[in-house]
Amino acid sequence: MEGSVFSKYSWIDFAFSVVGVCTFLVDWGSDVWVATEFYCRGDFLWFAVLVGLMVLSSFVVQMFSWFWFKYDRELPGFNASPSGGGTVLFGDRVKLFCLLHVLQLGFFFRHISAIRQGFRVWWRKEEGSEYAVYLTHDLSMLRLIETFCESAPQLTLMIYVMLRTNKARAVQFVSIAASTTSMAWMVVDYHRSLRSFLPDKAKQGWSSSLIYFLWNLLLIAPRVATLALFSSVLPGYIAVHFLLLWPVFVLWAWRQKTEFMDSVGGEWLYRATIGLIWYFSWFNVAEGQTRARSLIYHAFITTDAGLLVVTWWSYRDPIQTESYALALVIALPLTYLLGLLFKSLYYCCFHPKLWRPPVRDPGLPDDLPDAQVSIRDMSVQDGTPSLTTFSQLLNKRMACHASLFYLEQRVVRKTDNTNRAESSHL
Repeated sequence: MEGSVFSKYSWIDFAFSVVGVCTFLVDWGSDVWVATEFYCRGDFLWFAVLVGLMVLSSFVVQMFSWFWFKYDRELPGFNASPSGGGTVLFGDRVKLFCLLHVLQLGFFFRHISAIRQGFRVWWRKEEGSEYAVYLTHDLSMLRLIETFCESAPQLTLMIYVMLRTNKARAVQFVSIAASTTSMAWMVVDYHRSLRSFLPDKAKQGWSSSLIYFLWNLLLIAPRVATLALFSSVLPGYIAVHFLLLWPVFVLWAWRQKTEFMDSVGGEWLYRATIGLIWYFSWFNVAEGQTRARSLIYHAFITTDAGLLVVTWWSYRDPIQTESYALALVIALPLTYLLGLLFKSLYYCCFHPKLWRPPVRDPGLPDDLPDAQVSIRDMSVQDGTPSLTTFSQLLNKRMACHASLFYLEQRVVRKTDNTNRAESSHL
């Protein structure tokens, strides 16, 4: 039963956790480096914008982490390590964890906690594999939020600076490379976390992951470039543009009746974050009419991008932009179209639903050696999980992501008011 519900924690999971924290530190270090360069050169406006993005991203991620910590403390047995070696995520030391979040270190110590637990499970062969998987699932979602709150806006800023000054410094290339790497790693890691909720017999190959990665990259990159082009000619209006679109996106999320967080305040934080993500990329948040909502979003973004490019072309410096203007006007729409084609290809030929296992006959006994348990059979139990196997320790946040992301394949059924509904089509 356990093997059908949870993916076992392996050395690959541990490697992903280690690389994740290294990527986080490199990205943070590059941000500090760029901010220092701006300040030393006297570019105080760009310095303020970059620091503001860093603070905003950190604040949003810490808020989500704190909300989830409060919820996780209520799970039976979650604070007690199955091997008796201490707590997994600070346990009852609420004040300590609160202080870490105030100091903007909660996200970092979540990484440390996941690595610590993963090391005990993978290297020392201790119990608690479900704990390690639980923690890594939350980290993948937090990295997703951090990427679109910081990396995507920062990438836009760096491209804007290069266009505005018509030159590039080494630190800017490093920042762009770090932000791009962070976004790419987030996509792969988040996709991999959702896939772990599928049964072992529905493994997804590298080709499917590659197509998934490409269509996200090809849709996000033109969006970021278009925003940077617009801001290079009308820098004061990019904030107006965001403030006009963001409330519309937040209202759209509210109209879809999202139920991801446990509190009203947390839910509005989630909707505000979704509005920010939609400014850069599509992210499905509710059941039903997924294709229709996706078409509406892409039609809206395509129209908006067209207006931004036309505005840039009208206000650009013909001499300064002569070497790349026409190439960009041709390349940006073609890249976005190619991304849409890869997305269609993914859902037509590479989507996991094509390989889902057959639904198990209810009459088959659970102990049958070759019995296959499909995702439709998985549900969140109301009872207290065992402290020895933790076979029911299911991360409902990520499970609900997967249940909607993979369309017909359900990971959990709705129970009480503890379930959340969301999916991601990035």
